[in-house]
Amino acid sequence: MTSALPVLVSGGGIGGLAAASLLAQDGHQVTVFEQAPEFGEIGAGIQLGPNIFKMFEYLDMTDAITQVAFFPPGLGMNDIRTGETVVRVPLGDATHRVYGYPYGVIYRADLHNVFLQRCQNHPNITLRTNAKVERFTQSALGVQVHLANGEVVDGTVLIGADGMWSKIREAVVGDGKPRVSGHIAYRAVLKKEDVPAELWSDDVLLWGGEKTHLVHYPMRRGELFNLVAVFHSSKYDEGWNTFGDTAELQERFAQATPQVRALLEKIETWKMWVLCDREPVKNWTDRRVTLLGDAAHPMLQYLAQGAGQAIEDAVVLREALRHTQGNWTDAFQKYQATRYLRTGRVQLTARFYGDIYHAAGVQRELRNQMFQSGTESAGFAGLKWMYDGINPKHLF
Repeated sequence: MTSALPVLVSGGGIGGLAAASLLAQDGHQVTVFEQAPEFGEIGAGIQLGPNIFKMFEYLDMTDAITQVAFFPPGLGMNDIRTGETVVRVPLGDATHRVYGYPYGVIYRADLHNVFLQRCQNHPNITLRTNAKVERFTQSALGVQVHLANGEVVDGTVLIGADGMWSKIREAVVGDGKPRVSGHIAYRAVLKKEDVPAELWSDDVLLWGGEKTHLVHYPMRRGELFNLVAVFHSSKYDEGWNTFGDTAELQERFAQATPQVRALLEKIETWKMWVLCDREPVKNWTDRRVTLLGDAAHPMLQYLAQGAGQAIEDAVVLREALRHTQGNWTDAFQKYQATRYLRTGRVQLTARFYGDIYHAAGVQRELRNQMFQSGTESAGFAGLKWMYDGINPKHLF
């Protein structure tokens, strides 16, 4: 059941475009508002767990993703000071045997572009740039979106996929600013030829230390090398695209192994962002308005699930609407009821893994001992519940 008025989506990131694509396939007219001058993604790499590849299969996107992704042979963690191996989990065939799907990594812009091309090629989707949603009003019959330029747009419903600092969330949840974790991340991307052979690794490799870690892995079929350095800081900036202070970065990693320091020295310019999340909430819907992705359940990056959970959101929302035969208000309630415990668990577990990565003293020794014993590495150290994912056809 479709409406004469379009579905309105605030936010043209991965989650917003995934939702737009799926709803358009079911015959709905969709308008996506992006506040930036053009559609695009900032950031660096994204890790794609088996649960996300399960969604790609549902979306018939596996081939498109495979063409631009990289499939690392292992997922490992080393001690940043001693260089010792804390744990290494084989991927490849081992991941297929356990989950039925691979584990990959991808450049964020490449993943976004796959969704963007789908939306650009679909006649039911209107993509608007320089369109910042400031507020909305709603009635029993529809919603009105008020843009920053004064324009008012009518729609059937509104999906707030406008990220961590969501304007839509302010009105629906009203829980203030995001929770600042006290962690700051510096990210950079190198071409393969700029990485010395002795520093290159095909694995997703994390070097964990006291209040610091570095993670790196190849992207885009192995043509690029993604580096993200994280440390504790009191800095705060609302965004993902601020230039970092390389002197502070070098100071924080002064006690790291020579290999880590050598990698950091290869980067001349770093972009930084402050890591934030929010407390999990049970309700992120108000009648004809709902939230999706980081607007609904922002999470720290330590489980590499932000984009994946947004894609799962889009799938569940689509299936909820099918189940309710086009009853939007019922569908929104079923969607959030199906999602909030799973996404809340990811949010809270990501916080815990931040502590694991940055452990010191006895906590560090216990971490190394547990992982090195081999008993904690099966199923990605207790994360099977997450990587098993959801079954889109058996949700309701």
